[in-house]
Amino acid sequence: MRGKSQIQIETPWRPTAAQLAAARDKTIPDVIAPSLRVLFVGINPGLYTAAIGHHFGRPGNRFWPALHAGGFTPRLFSPFESARLLDLGLGITNLVNRATALAHELTADELVAGAARVARKIRRYRPAFAAILGLTSYRVAFEKPEAVVGLQPERIGETHIWLLPNPSGLNANHLPRHLAEMFRDLNRAVQRATSRQRR
Repeated sequence: MRGKSQIQIETPWRPTAAQLAAARDKTIPDVIAPSLRVLFVGINPGLYTAAIGHHFGRPGNRFWPALHAGGFTPRLFSPFESARLLDLGLGITNLVNRATALAHELTADELVAGAARVARKIRRYRPAFAAILGLTSYRVAFEKPEAVVGLQPERIGETHIWLLPNPSGLNANHLPRHLAEMFRDLNRAVQRATSRQRR
C-alpha cells in the first residue's frame, strides 16, 4: 500500500445528452503505477465513462460496489475518486481505449490488438495480479475460448491473470452478491500471494 497522496477529487456531475454523443471514440487515462497489487482491466470505456473521464463511471455499473464488497476499498468509492485507488495498490486500464455505447461494437481485431497492448503494459508495470473484467471479451482478445472465471493457468511475465465478469449493469448474468463473492475470491488470492512474498 502506498503513502497517502494529495489528490484533488472532482465534484461528481452528470453529462448531458450532447456530451454523451460527443464522447464516442474518446479515451480516458489509465490509473496505473508500477508494482500494483491488482491492475483491473476493463473492456473499453462506455460513453458515460468517457464523458466524465473516470473509469466505470455510469450509474448502475457494479464495479465500485463489488470492489468495496470484495474488501479492496475501506468504503464505497465514487468513480470520481478513482485516482485514490493507487494509494491502495490498485489500478485500472482497458483492453481497448476508444469509447463505444456497447462493448459488442468492438471488433475481434481490436480486442486481439488490445490484449497485446495490455500485455506490454503488464510487463512494464509488473502488477502482482491483472484482473480482466469480461469473460467473452477475454476469450476473444487472448484467444482462450475455454477460459472460465478465476485464476488463469497462464501468466504475463510474473503477473497472475484473473478473470472476472463484466460488471456493467447491462450484464444480467451475475447478481451483485455473486460479483462481490468473485471479488472476494480475488482479494483472498492477492492476500495469500502477498503473505508468501513476505516470508
